[in-house]
Amino acid sequence: MILSFHPCYVGDENRLCAGRDPDDDDIARMRAAKAVILPQGCRETLFNAAASSCPRVFPDYTARFAWPEKTGQSRMFAHYNTPRPVTAAFDCLADFNRQYNSNPAEAGFAFPFVFKYNGSGEGANVWLADTPDTFARLLARAADWEKTRQYGFVLQQYIETRGRSLRVAVVGNTLVSYWRIQPDNTGFQASAARGGRIDHTADPGRRAAGEELVLHLCRQTGINLAGFDLIFSENPAVRPSNTPLFLEINYFFGRTGLGGSEAFYRLLCAEIDKWIGQA
Repeated sequence: MILSFHPCYVGDENRLCAGRDPDDDDIARMRAAKAVILPQGCRETLFNAAASSCPRVFPDYTARFAWPEKTGQSRMFAHYNTPRPVTAAFDCLADFNRQYNSNPAEAGFAFPFVFKYNGSGEGANVWLADTPDTFARLLARAADWEKTRQYGFVLQQYIETRGRSLRVAVVGNTLVSYWRIQPDNTGFQASAARGGRIDHTADPGRRAAGEELVLHLCRQTGINLAGFDLIFSENPAVRPSNTPLFLEINYFFGRTGLGGSEAFYRLLCAEIDKWIGQA
């Protein structure tokens, strides 16, 4: 029996667990299932219940919940020694102040550098700290966020990319890579959500290098549904130009570069079918 909690994938039995934790009846059905299919937006409680009740669960969100948010991802990249810009993660403002007395230079960062708040992806809550005043405002905002129990931020080396970033979408065993390119080739954010143009054909050598690096990390972590963001340095004095650098992982990612939502769900359902057939 295939048990699906995904509203777009039809199993032998379908259930919805949106906005709630799984109950005893959900868990009983998981234990009876041959495989469980989960939605991208599933809670950690739903994934943990499925993973502990059924030997086969798609997608594999072990890494997502073991290394949560931007701070967790930066530590995961360090754990697996993946190429990335110089990055430092802090669980709270007090953590940063205690270690470096509010001075980014003591943490090894010279202006400009990138400041990322924990939480949302697709370029949201990511800022360029180009002056001490800007950095002070970003720290003040972090203090305000902590009053609402939102904690954590990342400092990251600024890499000149000429307004380009590479998205590698992993859907089961299929990888789709494409560039997001800012129209004026400036700025440090190049997501489609920020107006980036999609290009599936440029720099095939770099795209292949990015795909190979993503595939290697997926084999290490088990990730099989996510959008990986990578960049390449346009300043060889900083980084070799053909070395892809990980920025972040989006487990709930945009579909524009995949042809839209309908095309994405067709691909997703086909990959789930193949995954089920591998048993």
